[in-house]
Amino acid sequence: MRKVLKKLVRNRMVILTILGVSLYLGISQFHISLWYILFYGIFLGVIFGKVFCRWVCPMGLIMEMMMSMGGEDSKIKQMYQYHKIGCPIAWISGLLNKYSIFRIKLNEDTCKNCGICDKKCYIVAMEPAKYSLYKPAMIKPGSSYTCSKCLQCVASCPNGSLTYKV
Repeated sequence: MRKVLKKLVRNRMVILTILGVSLYLGISQFHISLWYILFYGIFLGVIFGKVFCRWVCPMGLIMEMMMSMGGEDSKIKQMYQYHKIGCPIAWISGLLNKYSIFRIKLNEDTCKNCGICDKKCYIVAMEPAKYSLYKPAMIKPGSSYTCSKCLQCVASCPNGSLTYKV
């Protein structure tokens, strides 16, 4: 399962491109109602958390392409957060992050406190004094409103202490 997740995360942009373009074509060419898209996003939010933005959304695809042009500049990373202000799917699925069936979990017994997960997490990069995946006294980004479940943290954990499961 871990190898499958790593492969999915490694190919996330390809998956986002295929699903994002397909969704865009479905809306524009086949006139799929935005209500169906909203309910689909909510359904995904209940099960997986806020995955719609990073794995399916056409606007998310455009924002990620814009982000990749600027390198690791934190202002561009923050811009990715701000485009979600007007998106009802991002609102609802962000709220569902705390209650979704699948969650990012840390096994404290096997964690080596290496910090690689925090270095890969864009939420920790934006607010390192507030969030951490492995530090006990800090807020876990995976259950926060802003986490879009890119799962870079889980895929980067060298000993499998972070998992994304029920």
